[in-house]
Amino acid sequence: MINGALRARLKAGEPLVGVFVSIESPTTVELLAVAGVDYVMIDGEHNPIGPADAAAMIRAADAIGVPAMARVGENAQQVMAKYLDAGALGVMIPMVNSAADARYVVDSVKYPPAGKRGLAGVRANDYSTSPGYTEAANEATVVMAQIETREGIENADGIITTEGVDAVFLGPSDLSVALGVPGETKHPRVLETIERLTEKIVGAGKTAGTIARAPEDYAYWRDRGVQLFLTGANALLLGAAKAYVEGARAAEEGR
Repeated sequence: MINGALRARLKAGEPLVGVFVSIESPTTVELLAVAGVDYVMIDGEHNPIGPADAAAMIRAADAIGVPAMARVGENAQQVMAKYLDAGALGVMIPMVNSAADARYVVDSVKYPPAGKRGLAGVRANDYSTSPGYTEAANEATVVMAQIETREGIENADGIITTEGVDAVFLGPSDLSVALGVPGETKHPRVLETIERLTEKIVGAGKTAGTIARAPEDYAYWRDRGVQLFLTGANALLLGAAKAYVEGARAAEEGR
């Protein structure tokens, strides 16, 4: 039966630290789980991770008891279904620009009467052997919308208050592009926008999320009401590898 612990922790207001998994690798998921992350976000937007890759990665997460969600690169019900039916406990959808976009995500994730998701005998429901699955899935699955465009910022109130949206994620990279300062993720314009939208999200009783690439970023945004955090597996690997190589070369120079 589907596990609703992730959404329960979200609704209880617990801070959650996760990692975007951008490498089509179950082993990477296992390593992150062993490291103690609260959840993994399998990234099917900016990487060549399809539903088949995701299914293997979700199995790895399940084996160690770490919740797995999926960022799906297309706001299309049949695309989302493949990740959800493989066992993802929810989806993050980029470029949500209106309340109608947000409602479509909810309809795609939730079964009737809460939504319009189709039912089949799949991994997520133990191949039709889980009684009461649709009700349990509606309670367990997380709906996360990303606001990352000017249109999304302008329509933020409608997106945030859409019934069924659990969390709104504010990505500084895309927001920096939308606000005319590409790549300047700590530009005052970007920070002000994330802070302002976070106030709206929290005020509406929803969960606000953003990127925390370092502990100081976590502390900054936690103080401002953000509850859901992500960083990237690629960045973690690259940073650790560079530190090791540079440290080894420095040690060699000092011999």
